[in-house]
Parts: sequence; structure tokens; C-alpha cells
Amino acid sequence: MGKGIFTLSVTIKFSSAHSLRNYQGKCANIHGHTFTAQCLVRGSRLNSQGMVMDFHALEDLVEQITDEFDHRLINEHPSFTEEGLNPTAENLAGYIYEKLKDVLEVVDQSITVHEVTVWESDDAYASYREED
Repeated sequence: MGKGIFTLSVTIKFSSAHSLRNYQGKCANIHGHTFTAQCLVRGSRLNSQGMVMDFHALEDLVEQITDEFDHRLINEHPSFTEEGLNPTAENLAGYIYEKLKDVLEVVDQSITVHEVTVWESDDAYASYREED
């Protein structure tokens, strides 16, 4: 194989409630979603098993992050209270991205987060990635 980049993706579902601050409409009220988080990571080299990373290991890392929100009110999470983030899909995607980036720097610095997408429903999502 030539020089290239491999991309892995895992998708995790979690159920949470939130209410949007400074929003005019129904979403200002507390309501829930079964969120879906898709996390794409990249790596240029394969391990001795021919993998960038085991899918189950990546799922475990992402679940550790999404478990912070599962069956909870996102508005009460420290990052969404102390740091004042509005619990939007955009901010959730950014939060998961940054947390996964931090974890991967410890686990394997050759693997980087490419993009995180968070769906609130089957037809509404937000994605975050750093600029190239």
C-alpha cells in the first residue's frame, strides 16, 4: 500500500434530556432525544494485527465520554453549567471531539480524531472537526 490515511468510524447511541437556553420555541423546554454520536478517527499506520485500532477499543473510549450524558439532563453537566455551553448538538459534537482527542493523545498519539457528528434525530445533526 502507498502512503495514505485510514479512517475508522464508530457510532454510539445515548439517551439524554436538555433544554436550550436563550431559545424561542419548544426546545426551550426540557425534552429528550436518543442521540447518536459518530466518531471518525484517522491513522496512517497499522498495528501488528493490521488495524489502526480495534473497533471495540474505540467504542469503549467513546462510550466513556457519552456515558457522562446517558440518562441525564445535559444542562446539569459541569461543562454545560460552569463553562456556560448551551447544550446544542453543535456543542455536544465539539465536547465529544475534544474529550476523544485528549484520550487518544494518551492511548496512541498516531491516531487522531477527524470528525464527530451528533444526531438529535434521524434527519438533524451537527458535526465538528478542526480546520486542516
